[in-house]
Amino acid sequence: MAAKSFDMIVIGAGPGGYVAAIRGAQLGLKVAVIERENLGGICLNWGCIPTKALLRSAEVFHLMHRAGEFGLSADKIGYDLNAVVKRSRAVAKQLSSGVAHLLKKNKVTVVMGEATLPGKGRVAVKTDTGTEELTAPAIVLATGARARRLPGLEPDGKRVWGYRHALQPPHEPKKLLVIGSGAIGIEFASFFNTLGAETTVVEVMDRVLPVEDEEISKLAKKQFEKQGMTIREGATVKQLDRRADGVTAHVEQGGKVDKIEVDTVISAVGIVGNVEGLGLEELGVQIDRTHVVTDDYCRTGVEGLYAIGDVAGAPWLAHKASHEGVMVAELIAGGHPHPVKPEAIAGCTYCSPQVASVGLTEAQARDKGYEVKVGRFPFIGNGKAIALGESEGLVKTVFDAKTGELLGAHMIGAEVTELIQGYVVGRKLETTEADLMETVFPHPTLSEMMHESVLDAWGRAIHF
Repeated sequence: MAAKSFDMIVIGAGPGGYVAAIRGAQLGLKVAVIERENLGGICLNWGCIPTKALLRSAEVFHLMHRAGEFGLSADKIGYDLNAVVKRSRAVAKQLSSGVAHLLKKNKVTVVMGEATLPGKGRVAVKTDTGTEELTAPAIVLATGARARRLPGLEPDGKRVWGYRHALQPPHEPKKLLVIGSGAIGIEFASFFNTLGAETTVVEVMDRVLPVEDEEISKLAKKQFEKQGMTIREGATVKQLDRRADGVTAHVEQGGKVDKIEVDTVISAVGIVGNVEGLGLEELGVQIDRTHVVTDDYCRTGVEGLYAIGDVAGAPWLAHKASHEGVMVAELIAGGHPHPVKPEAIAGCTYCSPQVASVGLTEAQARDKGYEVKVGRFPFIGNGKAIALGESEGLVKTVFDAKTGELLGAHMIGAEVTELIQGYVVGRKLETTEADLMETVFPHPTLSEMMHESVLDAWGRAIHF
């Protein structure tokens, strides 16, 4: 069978791959996308989207318990975990179907199957009906990543879960241990803790949410503990003794090992890139710790071969993958796009309270030799936050004292995952503190805290 030829072939239809394919098609390229499992990838089907649906249910449930604070009454408050999960799966399905529609609308050829790269510019796809050969001068790897499996801590789907099991739980946890306090671990901890599970989080680093600013991590820990979670930092799970009805976890902390009895464990100890079985090494692609090595434009060093998203390394975020997809498609079509800068990408964690950040932490800025000015504004000083009943939180800004450049912004509290974009746009436009101070923020909004935090960095805060 003759090989089908394209201008651009994308391997993987997650938020990096399908966006790259659509942008390529918009630019007049003949595009094929290959997917072995679900259109939309992990993000739409087993990650970002379904977890947010679960967390929304938990948030509403939590608010129902607070009805009295708002002058309301709610009796017999309860939940049906199966119904909560069913809604989450329906949301994921709706969006995955939407991706199929968008690809069809943009005349992108979709091939369902497993891809390999037998040679430069060639892709072989093993489908249900045999093997298809495709060729293109430009190939984009968007194969994503999967959960890291540590020896002895591997999920079995019974009492020890990975993220997929946690999204479709085989039973309801009553005593839960979460290993890892990055975004995935802390979001699941937040969800099940809100539903009443006795939750312990074990983090190997010296603080929870270790990639965040230290001040934000401390505030997060305080809030999690207030909600009844047990947080163990600088601790390692050495062993899991599994039984039909539970697990005994051996946790080492400060040189001592003790045992925790739980009925469920969720392992969220990072991710590894999907680089195996593609034939990358044979092509001469450089791989470093399961991730494809690329330059600023996602080029692999092998002519015509690009890598985007999680398979190309940190930050492991869907929005980074999508932007890289657009950039690469524009490059392939002969354009001159700007590279995607990791420090310009916001990180969002949808636990309760939410956490969001962009740019350098205070410690990173000082380590880089900046003389910094730091501004802070607490939620308790904001009228809208108090009216919402959400007075716990902080907005923190870090500036270069000499130039007024906004180096970083860090937030914890209600809806900060939406607020952070204001600072992201500010950084993109190379905004200074003067620009932000002169910007008029609407009242009453949570966004006013962003203004006040900037003012505070220069000792000018009005409401605190």
